[in-house]
Amino acid sequence: MDYNLVAEGLKFMVLGMVTVFLFLIVMVYILNLQAKLVQKYFPQKEKKVAKPAVSGSAVSSEDDKAIVAAIAATLHRHRNQNT
Repeated sequence: MDYNLVAEGLKFMVLGMVTVFLFLIVMVYILNLQAKLVQKYFPQKEKKVAKPAVSGSAVSSEDDKAIVAAIAATLHRHRNQNT
């Protein structure tokens, strides 16, 4: 009798897993179809992005000097506080 209950449990487990697997496959196909329909009937408009006038390598040397000075001052203060 116990063997019969285990076999029934395994049958229900396999049936449930197959049902969920098939549902997920159908859901993926439906979502892909929906995405294609949305792209067809509601295409995205291309947005033109303005390019920055100054590139990253065109930072002035004054900014570099200020950054170096701030780092040096921080290091000097840190070393003096710990000694």
